[in-house]
Amino acid sequence: MKNIPLFYCLIILLSISCVNKKQDPLPIVGHRDISPTGDTLYHQIPDFQFTNQDNQPVNNATFQNKAYVVDFFFMNCPTICPKVKKQMLRLYHRFDKEDKLILLSHSIDPKYDTVERLKQYAINMDVKTSKWHFVTGDKEAIYDIADDYFSVAIENPDAPGGFDHSGRLILVDKNRQVRAFCDGTNAKEVTAFMLQVEQLMLEMEG
Repeated sequence: MKNIPLFYCLIILLSISCVNKKQDPLPIVGHRDISPTGDTLYHQIPDFQFTNQDNQPVNNATFQNKAYVVDFFFMNCPTICPKVKKQMLRLYHRFDKEDKLILLSHSIDPKYDTVERLKQYAINMDVKTSKWHFVTGDKEAIYDIADDYFSVAIENPDAPGGFDHSGRLILVDKNRQVRAFCDGTNAKEVTAFMLQVEQLMLEMEG
């Protein structure tokens, strides 16, 4: 039997090394403080409670031991929302069988986007409530929590549809910490974002 040339041995060893190399964890996004005991305190999503398309409460307990992807939208949006929802639907189908991930969409127009309308919206998209919550609630509470997600949601009579909002998709881990985000109107960014979601799923298995 002939000896394998050294060059090919090196290629094999490098390939094995690449396969076995463990990826660094996703970063934790946001400010951080140091506690009096010297521990690092990372930014976390605060307590919240909204109502979903089935008229059921959605709060922090809904996402216990799960990660979730967040966006902000309104049903009458004439600009970016249809593009963002198309990309969220990609996430829905890609991770449909992944029970450690849920999607969460906040309506920023609670006056028009009632529970009944959100229900029909979800039906039209053919999605399951157990996987994707469309929520409404107190307007100021929704606008305030957008800041905690490093997103934007405000009323603006000069903006198309009367609201100014970000098309950002935000990935939150089981510890309420933001781990990644992307432009939800950009399909290429969302494709890269889905790889980050997959990486977080692997971290949660470890």
